[in-house]
Amino acid sequence: MRKEKHHKGWNEIKTNDSWAIFKIMGEFVNGYEKMSAIGPCVTIFGSARTKEDSKYYQLTVNVAKKVSEAGYGIITGGGPGIMEAGNRGAHLAGGTSVGLNIDLPFEQHDNPYIDDDKSLDFDYFFVRKVMFVKYSQAFVVLPGGFGTLDELFEAITIIQTNKIGKFPIILVGVSFWKGLMDWIKSTMLNAGNISKTDLDLIRIVDTEEEVVEIIDAFYKGHTLSPNF
Repeated sequence: MRKEKHHKGWNEIKTNDSWAIFKIMGEFVNGYEKMSAIGPCVTIFGSARTKEDSKYYQLTVNVAKKVSEAGYGIITGGGPGIMEAGNRGAHLAGGTSVGLNIDLPFEQHDNPYIDDDKSLDFDYFFVRKVMFVKYSQAFVVLPGGFGTLDELFEAITIIQTNKIGKFPIILVGVSFWKGLMDWIKSTMLNAGNISKTDLDLIRIVDTEEEVVEIIDAFYKGHTLSPNF
């Protein structure tokens, strides 16, 4: 027989929420302490469902290797698929390999290419998002699903609204991202819901060389530092 879901009363919710504050604080403190000691990093996003024989898996390995060789650490969500490929590329290049894991009922497990002292676990998506945004010098976004789009559009939003300074947002895989960008231009922009300058935040490329060129060009005129 299916177990009936327990519905919490208002008093029970209030008590649980009060104690949750301490857990949230603990995740922030642990994240800040560990991430602040690592140095400049680039975050790679993409689907956890991407298989090793996918062209995007190998492309991600190559991107991460090239970025690592340019002197940046690699941050991923710590799981399989594109995340594994990102950490794998950093590992192969002898670079810094960071994994910010989230506790999920499926898909998520640590990949074996994260540095032993740079694997962090989170229960709260919003705390994890803060770590990505605060300590990334660029976002490199490979094909993914809703989670990937969530991270992408949140970064665009907080840059657009001047909550943080600009940093490179690079979409890798022209054939994958072209339809989305065409819709943004033909529908959102034409409706007046965004401005033309908002699109300057995003670059679309196909190769690892282009990724590094964009990041290096940007930081010739900007300081490498946490974003807030």
